[in-house]
Amino acid sequence: MSLWVLLFLLAVIAIVSGIAAICGHRCTHLLRDLDHANSRLREITSFLDRFSTGLQSEEGVAGAMHAAAHHVAEQTDAEAVAIYEIGEEGLRAVGVCGAYPLIHSTNRLLFSKHHHLFAALSREIIKEGSGFLGQVAAERQALLVPDASKDERFAEYPDHGRLHSIMATPLTRDGNLVGIVCAATSRRSPRMPFSAQQFERLKLLSQQVIMVSNLVHVYGEISRRERLDQELGFARQLQMSLLPPAFPAWGDFTVDAYTRSAKEVDGDFYDFVEIDDDRLLVIIGDACGKGIPACMLTAMTRSFVRSMIDNFTTLGDLLRDLNDKLNRDTDADRFITVGCCLLDKKNNTVEFGRAGHTDLICFVHDHLRLFSPDGTGLGILPSDFASFDTICLAFEPGTTLLMFSDGLSEAVNKENEEFGIERLKQTFAQACRSGLSSKNVIDQLINTVVAYEVEQADDQTVVLIRHNEK
Repeated sequence: MSLWVLLFLLAVIAIVSGIAAICGHRCTHLLRDLDHANSRLREITSFLDRFSTGLQSEEGVAGAMHAAAHHVAEQTDAEAVAIYEIGEEGLRAVGVCGAYPLIHSTNRLLFSKHHHLFAALSREIIKEGSGFLGQVAAERQALLVPDASKDERFAEYPDHGRLHSIMATPLTRDGNLVGIVCAATSRRSPRMPFSAQQFERLKLLSQQVIMVSNLVHVYGEISRRERLDQELGFARQLQMSLLPPAFPAWGDFTVDAYTRSAKEVDGDFYDFVEIDDDRLLVIIGDACGKGIPACMLTAMTRSFVRSMIDNFTTLGDLLRDLNDKLNRDTDADRFITVGCCLLDKKNNTVEFGRAGHTDLICFVHDHLRLFSPDGTGLGILPSDFASFDTICLAFEPGTTLLMFSDGLSEAVNKENEEFGIERLKQTFAQACRSGLSSKNVIDQLINTVVAYEVEQADDQTVVLIRHNEK
């Protein structure tokens, strides 16, 4: 073998050895990084598991924040940890672990009973700039105190002389303060201050605490919506149970009704109440506002009407008595408008009265008539200041009466123009002239309004009363 070949082989061996050494060095680093990543993954997985367990406990959100405080205590080797959130008034504790000493209560039993400690701690408000924790909040800087018993910033606490090392770090999101996490007393050596390593660990853990805070708020919003959905479901069931399923057979008279809610529950209602064999009360109502409060007011009104019907005298008296009850039992800003038709099949008459409600539209002999007796909304004024007029008219065969809520007439198009009474009257008259059934008349009214409006802004209810020709 020539010298050149030998030198070439030695060079190749050297290069290969160098590459192997470099690869080995890099592999060592990669393995170390992988081990560190796996360790962090196990830590976060354990943390999230503990968080979810706390969230599912009886304490709910508080349980999750206590679990977060426990996790921080374990990872920093601290005896006690508290997590604070910032609110309008200041910092308030939302989670605690161990015998946390930064509390103004002098009751030592609190330190041994977690729920008592947290109840007392969560009632305390810390202002930014006040004391040690207030300083951390104001300056947005983590602080480590080797011996809090010798620091005047802790003099406000009853157990000031028994304090050991304290460290705290702010919790910030997008540059804004959202809270503080504070650790007290090192487990490694209670008399010794927290180490620089423990302090850095606390600052690193702040991101996990912020993550928990975010999850808790999301969970709280979901829970709030679920509770709201349950309340809406209850209100919807209540409302559907109050609406009569169908008009009872009542001689030559028929009544059809339809209500269309602008929200999950309706602030409109209608009802049919038989007074005796010859008289029937048909009522439509529209509570101020929308949603559950309006639904509750309509339920109250319907209950009052039905409870008073056994002592019915006149339609005017009914409205006055109903106004008395609602004025007494509802808030000043709550009221309801109603329209009432008292049908008398013995005398073929109908008496109409209203309390702040829309007009009654009558179609008879191919003509439209509008009836507008005076009457104030129910619950607004005491009966000494409220008046209710009624109108009585013959209810001839072939007559159709329309009662409606203002959600139809006040429907708005893209030019911000209301549908209006005139359009409603003409649509009603056209449907009646076409010989449509009561149900189809209602369908045509609703469909015309729906096609006109950009978006439904108010509840819409129609009640159609017809004296059928024999």
